[in-house]
Amino acid sequence: MELKDAVAVVTGANRGLGRHLAARLVQHGAKVYAAARRPETVDLPGVVPLRLDVTDPESVRAAARTAADATLLVNNAGVSTGTRLITGEIDAVRLETEVNFFGPLAVTRAFAPVIESNGGGAVLNVLSVLSWLHPADLGAYAAAKAAAWALTNAAREELAPRGITVTALHVGYMDTDMAADVPADRKADPAEVAAQALAAVEAGLPEVLADETTRYVKQGLATSPNAA
Repeated sequence: MELKDAVAVVTGANRGLGRHLAARLVQHGAKVYAAARRPETVDLPGVVPLRLDVTDPESVRAAARTAADATLLVNNAGVSTGTRLITGEIDAVRLETEVNFFGPLAVTRAFAPVIESNGGGAVLNVLSVLSWLHPADLGAYAAAKAAAWALTNAAREELAPRGITVTALHVGYMDTDMAADVPADRKADPAEVAAQALAAVEAGLPEVLADETTRYVKQGLATSPNAA
């Protein structure tokens, strides 16, 4: 799809990768609804702040009514609590699942009819290398992102007849608040990741592997898990 004159809804657009995605879309000439739970925290020039809590069904429905001209949905909002699946707090596991899986599912369900009624368009789901790599210390996040990967692939097939492409963005650590404790040399530039992702959306590609770590892990999916 052409990004120029597209109408994009970007969740979690008040900071991190979401802010970079929204800014680049504005540069491309798109109209951008910058969605956040607290729209007053959106400080990016040229966007339309939009109240949206991906875990609140009424908030999602209201956002879809407001952004009724949308042609592009970017499911970027996410949370990571560093919770283990077996010994971690179950409420934290539920939170990660609600935000990282049920959130994009709810928003996609709400906006798919909108995008279709506007002539079709695209969905970009921000996933992770942890869709495929599942360390115990990040078990809740990895499980939710693995589920979101399945959601992305199934939605791509379901939405294709409705004129909507679905692109998955997989990336490791980025220089954002979520990875503040990670050494700088291990983090990707979120501005560059945003550029890669949106170029893939324009080209209608199904998947973006945004860094070397992600490409390496994806290549290893055919090998057996280490049981040690």
